[in-house]
This record gives sequence, structure tokens and C-alpha cells, in this order.
Amino acid sequence: MFRRRAPLPPFPPGGVLVGGAARDWLRGVAAKDFDWMVPDPAGAAWGLADALGGSAFELDAARGYWRVNAPGGVQHDLVPRPADVQEDLRRRDFTVNALGVLPGGRVLDVVGGQADLRARRLRMVSRENLRADPLRAWRAARFELTLGFRLEPGTETALREVASDLAGGRLPLPAWERVRDEVHALLRSMDAARGVGRLEDLGLLALTVPELREGRGVAQGGFHHLDVFAHGVEALHQLIGRFPDAPLPLRWAALLHDVGKPRTLVRDELTGRASFHGHDRVGAAVAAQVLTRLKLPGEDVRHASALVGAHMVPLPATEREARRFVHRRRALLPDLLAVMLADREAARGPLSSEASRRAYARGIERVLAALEEQPSAPPPLLRGEEIMALLGVPSGPRVGEATRALAEAAALGEVGTPEEARAFLLAWAAAN
Repeated sequence: MFRRRAPLPPFPPGGVLVGGAARDWLRGVAAKDFDWMVPDPAGAAWGLADALGGSAFELDAARGYWRVNAPGGVQHDLVPRPADVQEDLRRRDFTVNALGVLPGGRVLDVVGGQADLRARRLRMVSRENLRADPLRAWRAARFELTLGFRLEPGTETALREVASDLAGGRLPLPAWERVRDEVHALLRSMDAARGVGRLEDLGLLALTVPELREGRGVAQGGFHHLDVFAHGVEALHQLIGRFPDAPLPLRWAALLHDVGKPRTLVRDELTGRASFHGHDRVGAAVAAQVLTRLKLPGEDVRHASALVGAHMVPLPATEREARRFVHRRRALLPDLLAVMLADREAARGPLSSEASRRAYARGIERVLAALEEQPSAPPPLLRGEEIMALLGVPSGPRVGEATRALAEAAALGEVGTPEEARAFLLAWAAAN
């Protein structure tokens, strides 16, 4: 049932291939990351680097871990071979990962991993192993999604117990960096929206992004047919369907774009109609808190948060408005348009219509045309010193206001020369 197996790389002396690379080789899937247990990691690393034309370096001196970076982005990690390889395999998370491959393709299978591979079944090695490292609960959700396997019922029950004990403080939470890496591996999938749903099913979303769950059961009406939580998940699905290469900050922004709605909800006492004034501003702050907690790089946090904060900006109805839109939000484009489109396409409520979606698409097209016409901001027509001399003002906020007004006028095509810029600023100063 699996594809034809690719040739294995040269085995280091005394080496056993383990982990995901062993699993994927048995599935007929080419691996990029190889994990080896070897008697001499340093010597094996240098030998493997020579054989593959790569580079070797020490990864962890205390534990004797080495790494080889090979051509094509292939990575080999080498660790000391334990005295009892089979016992080491029995300490793994899932049976499909508790497999070893020896030279010649002979397989070490001590817990029935090959049968589970054939059945596309994700089964724990033991409850104790899951509890020994609770991060394995998140990994299960990720494997289920990315490998296309189904959790064995007993394993799913054990995972729910782990989530419950984590929530109750009976097990320690893994480091946020490790949780982030598992969630990011899930979010990179084309089926990431379903993966978010599985995190919720298993009780893990409450431990990861509890703010997102605040939208469960919060009905919206109007353009929306889903509650706030389901709408965010659907927006992620719509984004990936249209932009399969969307980077992680953009995926987070789509998922979290309405995360501020539950905290800004007001319902009319007579009609029951919901309003969420300011949810974009509140959502930007919440998104920043979520992504900071998950230890994303600061630049990614700021970009995703800014996208959430800007997703309600009206689209332009004219070409001139489109140029202004581009000028004021250039740093967020084209990502902002992708989030806005995903938001709109995830809303199919009673007020949504094909005509309204076409009108929205035309607004996006105007912005894209303006961005193509002016892919970067025009160079300044006047320096700050020239503006101060022209207006007779000292350095300060007034100069900043004048600089921004002139930059926008240039972006709109209202001025194009230093002479026109001076005339514009004199008129602007007289009116302001």
C-alpha cells in the first residue's frame, strides 16, 4: 500500500536508523531528517559528511550529539547508541516511531509498528510514555493530520487524560517553544483548519490558545453563518485554499482575526442583534499576547497583530482611494488583502450574497492594481530641513505632520516635483 522505497543513505559504522526517517522510509516517503544511533557519533558524523559532501559539527558536547548538514537541505543527527536498542525503542511515543532500520533494510520492530503503519493507525507505545513527555499529545494531533493516520481509540482516550491532567496541574506543561513547534508543523499543513479542530477535540486548544475558544457559541448573524470560533477556523481554511504558500504569521492572522469579538460583544436588548465595536483593536492586542506567549519572533508577532488590527479597514471604491489605501498600509500588503478575502469568503450568512462578494473582490483588485502601479513608496521630494525652512517651523511634530501629508500627496500623484511639493505644503500649512 506504500510507495516504492527510496535508497537509504550510507549507514555509519554500527548505525541504526530510527524515528521518523525509519517510519517514512518504510512508507516509501523520502526523508529530509535522519536520526542515527551510533557507537561513535563524532567519527560517524565526519565520515557521513565526507561520504555525502556535507558538513559536520557538534550539536551537544555534554550528550555527545552531532549533526551533518548534507546537500539538498538533508540533515543527519547522530547520538550515542544505547546498550539496549530495543529497550530504547520501547520508550518512544507511538509504535510507528518505535522502529529501527539496520544495514540492508532489516527492520527492528518491538511493539508492532509495521502493522500499525500498514493500517494507518496511530497507537501509543504506552500510557506511561505519553505522560513522561506530555508534548506527545500535541505531536499526536500533528501526526494524525500530516501522516493521514487515525488515532487508535485507547490512545485517544489516553491523550484526553493527558490534556485533562495538564489542565488540572497534575502534569507539567511543556515549554512553550516546544508547543509552538508542534502547532506550527500542524498549521503548515494544507488541512490546518481540521488540525485546529482536532486540538479542540482532544482538549489541547484550551491549553494552547484559550483565547480562541472564547468565540465558541458566540453567534454573529448578518454576513456570518458560523459562530466566532468556527468562523476563524473557516477563515484559515479559506486562506490556505487560496494561498497555499501563506507564511505562518499570515495563517495566525487569519485564524485570530476575530479573536477580539467575544470581549467586545454587545447585544441589543430589543432585537438581540450583536455588535462588536472595536474588536479589531482588541483583537490585535490579544493576538500579540497569544503569539508572544508562544514565543514567535517579535517581527512575526507585530506583523500578525497589525493584520488583525487592520482587517476591518474599508476597501476603496475609486482608484484614488486605492492609491491612498496602498500608501497608508503598504507595510501590510499584500498580506492584509489575503486576510480580508479569507474573512469575507468564510462568511456566508443571510446578508452575504454573490453580488456583495463580487463588489468586495473589485475593491481588492483596485488595491492590487495600485500596488502594482506603485510597488514602493516614491522618494521624498523635500528633506526635513527644507520643510522646516519653507514653513518657518522648528523640528517637532509639525514637521512630521507635514512630511506625512506630502508623502501621501506624492503617493496619490498630486505632486511630482520639488516645486509642486513646496506649493502643496504652503497651501497645507495655510489650511492646517
